[in-house]
Amino acid sequence: MSSKRKDSSAHSPATNRVVYSEFGNPNTDAFERPVQELPPNQQNLRVQATRKGKGGKTVTVISGFQAKPETLADLLKKLKAQCGTGGTLKDNEMEIQGDHTQKLVELLTQMGYKAKKSGGK
Repeated sequence: MSSKRKDSSAHSPATNRVVYSEFGNPNTDAFERPVQELPPNQQNLRVQATRKGKGGKTVTVISGFQAKPETLADLLKKLKAQCGTGGTLKDNEMEIQGDHTQKLVELLTQMGYKAKKSGGK
């Protein structure tokens, strides 16, 4: 005779089981700050090539966005396609693989953004 239980719910790990919360549910949208989305001609963007913290690989960082993450994701997709490389979105900054500063400044100004090259060279 086996004394093992067949009921797996008794030993399953707790998923999002809050025992006590003084200030309500911490996962609510009330704690998120609203993002004020400015039109492209009012955004001042900085385009800079960097290698810091990237394992020696050069990436082009575009910062200064004041837009929703959905808008940034669409813009990033267009820019990656124009440059023919990969990239990512981190902390409201776009990182595009390789040194494409001049090309990205031209593309962003054509789209109506105020973009300027930042950093050395």
